[in-house]
Amino acid sequence: MEGQFAFLGVSAVFGITALMLKVWLGHVEKMKALANEKPDKSMSDARFERLEQAVESIAIEIERVSEGQRFVTKLMSEKAQPMLGEAGVAMPVRARKIDTPH
Repeated sequence: MEGQFAFLGVSAVFGITALMLKVWLGHVEKMKALANEKPDKSMSDARFERLEQAVESIAIEIERVSEGQRFVTKLMSEKAQPMLGEAGVAMPVRARKIDTPH
């Protein structure tokens, strides 16, 4: 009786070992196949094209923001011109004519 259990145990160990070996060898073969594949050029070209479009759109938006900044700076500069005297020097505060609503 004891010999039957020993045979059953040894058979189970060999069976499990064979199954694990088969799975491991299948994994090794799959990794070799993946390593030998060459990357698809069209896939990377498409990614680079999308990246290029994204960079161009960001550049356009930055240009719009900088144009707005130049416009606001110009407006502020023109608003400051009446506060300057005839010589182009700022007039003293008490000499300026400032209209206040109260």
